[in-house]
This record gives sequence, structure tokens and C-alpha cells, in this order.
Amino acid sequence: MTLQNWKILKSDFIVDNQWCRVRQDQVQLSDGTIIDDYFVNVRPEIALILPITPNNEIVFVRQYRHGVQEILLELPAGTFDPEKEDSLTAAKRELEEETGYIAQQLIFMNTIYDNPVKDDNKIHIFLGLNVEKTGKIELDITEEIEVFLVPVAQVVNKIMSGEICVAGTIATIFMGLEFISKK
Repeated sequence: MTLQNWKILKSDFIVDNQWCRVRQDQVQLSDGTIIDDYFVNVRPEIALILPITPNNEIVFVRQYRHGVQEILLELPAGTFDPEKEDSLTAAKRELEEETGYIAQQLIFMNTIYDNPVKDDNKIHIFLGLNVEKTGKIELDITEEIEVFLVPVAQVVNKIMSGEICVAGTIATIFMGLEFISKK
């Protein structure tokens, strides 16, 4: 059997506003089966940054996430429109807006998918080196953020204990630690 993309027969937005976009697709599978109601979350691109200070601390943000109704420890990240700005520009902007930190060097590491079963967006991952608190925090209306520094040596233990439990953050940390170890 050769894998094939599903054929989209029909596509309509059933929710389309600034906070949520959901598309309902009618699709035909490779064996001919038709599914009338395959729902896709149409989400913006994300720039996610692993910012490391000269003192070997990682800059995290703690914030309430309503989807899971918990306060979580995550890396700084934010959405952007690739037709209006590139991922590097978005990463610089989001790092400063959420934390007040500015990176002396931002290195693109990879692009990943968060939930490709139901979401259509990409996460662009950056490593920020020699970040310093020289910028200005400018939060969006839905953001209440606490900036939190964690020594690099403690971050894996925080993942293993469940204190850090956001998938994109965990992937970025391990990718960044591997990248640093090879330098």
C-alpha cells in the first residue's frame, strides 16, 4: 500500500473569529471512504524561544492556560502571521514582549508540529544565547505573565517531576540542550 494524502472534497469554516478558527472538511480517504466531518483547528504560526542567560539560566514564563485551567511553566512563545513577519522577527519580538529579555544571538533550530492530527500550524524553534533583561515587557490583554529563571542544571529534573509539562517547551529544551552540547 502506498500512503496518499486525503482528498478534500469540501471545506467550510464553522467558527471564524480572532480567537478561534475551526474548519470542517469533507475528505476522501485513499481507500475511497468519505468522512463528512473532519474538523481542523486553523491556528497561527508560533515562534518559541529557549532563552539562556550568561549565568546559564533559562528564562521561563509562568502563566494561566485556560484550556487546561492551570498555571504552567513554559518557554516564551507567541503567534505570528508569516505573511507579515518572519519567524526570527517574531521570536525576537515575543521574547522581549513577554519577558523583557533580548538575545544577543538567536539561532533557528527547527520547525515542528504540535498536534498535526487536528491543528494546521507550525512551531518555529529558536535558541537565544546571552539573553539580558534590557527590553520592555508589553503583554497582550489575555497575558498575565510571571518571568521565572531556572538554572540549566535543574531543568531536566523539572521536566521529569512534571513541573514543566508543555510538549513544545519540552521538545525545545531537549533540542536546545543537544545543540549546546555539540558546540
